[in-house]
Amino acid sequence: MSNTQSKRAVEVNFDGLVGPTHNYAGLSWGNVASKSNEYAVANPKQAALQGLAKMKSLADRGYVQGVLPPHERPHMPTLRALGYAGSDAAILQRVSREDPVLLAAVASASCMWTANAATVSPSADTRDHRVHFTPANLAAKFHRSIEPKITARVLKSIFSDAAYFAHHAPLPPVSQFGDEGAANHTRLCASYGAPGVELFVYGDVAFDDHFYGPTLFPARQTREASQAIARLHGLKDGCAVFAQQNPRAIDAGVFHNDVIAVGNGPVLFYHELAFAEEQRVLAEVESRLQGAALQPVRVSDQEVPLADAVASYLFNSQLLDTADGMLLAVPGECREVASVSRYLDRLVAGEGPITAVEVFDVKQSMRNGGGPACLRLRVVLTEDELQAMHRGVLMTDALYERLTLWVEAHYRDSVSQADLADPLLLEESCKALDELTGILGLGTIYDFQH
Repeated sequence: MSNTQSKRAVEVNFDGLVGPTHNYAGLSWGNVASKSNEYAVANPKQAALQGLAKMKSLADRGYVQGVLPPHERPHMPTLRALGYAGSDAAILQRVSREDPVLLAAVASASCMWTANAATVSPSADTRDHRVHFTPANLAAKFHRSIEPKITARVLKSIFSDAAYFAHHAPLPPVSQFGDEGAANHTRLCASYGAPGVELFVYGDVAFDDHFYGPTLFPARQTREASQAIARLHGLKDGCAVFAQQNPRAIDAGVFHNDVIAVGNGPVLFYHELAFAEEQRVLAEVESRLQGAALQPVRVSDQEVPLADAVASYLFNSQLLDTADGMLLAVPGECREVASVSRYLDRLVAGEGPITAVEVFDVKQSMRNGGGPACLRLRVVLTEDELQAMHRGVLMTDALYERLTLWVEAHYRDSVSQADLADPLLLEESCKALDELTGILGLGTIYDFQH
């Protein structure tokens, strides 16, 4: 075992701070919650404060918690690249008249779901013993495909020391290499600093005409993309396992694997319909896991029907280490769906590895189809790597207070689709984000700052 592998390490959760243009445009076909709340009036201020409260709660429990900033929206460079010219105000008014769906896309606050920001491999898993980052290309959805450039800038600003961190360009932005980031990737391990098994889940195989996939909703992650990331990250032999997502789950609204399965340490919490080849996946992970036995926590469709799992986002929860087992941080909707609430009571009363459940109110995010797990990107860091990163984005009491005041000062408490054409919203957003880069110490990461 190398020195890097034997070092102590922690898992840092980087949550996305909800942006000032948070709205419900129903842009994500295949995401049931997103479509069902289309055109509802959103509350960006409440959404951001809910997210901050979740971050602060976990930081207060002793977890290392980071913040990732929202992106500039509406994204005027995208509109100008599509042929719109004139002042920002004139462009917004014209796009609002001619193509309101396009306006909603360039105003989307979807970068809040940082589980889609990138795929991250810890130094214990890589041949060069550095932490590797690949921003997701998010090629399946136009409104999300705008994100990778700024995501890359943010990650490079936070993790700038090349001795510890390696950054890769997003994969080619085409359907054959569709990549949705950590939402389709989880890591299982005996301990964070030990070599792990990186489980890549895909819904499509682009170069196989005989591949059987979903028939109702599109699969967003390809096997080709997952394999390319494993190669780019230089994963050690035997470290990567590739698993097909169950097509039935995708057609039920499980657009990412993190809506149907979540792992932490040696524990894999999943629905029986998560994987196309359940037993093969478990056996392969088990055979490659070093230093611990895999602890699968399987939820049957009889206990929690697939539709209830999707409605509640039971599996889009955070699974976190505690002194006496695992904590499952669930969205409030889990207590509103009877089968799920009953299951959670049985879960913590049993003798399995998950010993506690805590409910978080992230309703503003949930209405757009993102639960607690969607809101965070997990980065495993050794003590040296943690010291080498930019620490101004790590949650403290002082940062929480400052960000809360910042949200209160800059965010609206109501945003409708008509508001997206308001040039004052763009002006307010840019002013807020310019101030935020100073608060977080990230430098000039936005296009409007260059």
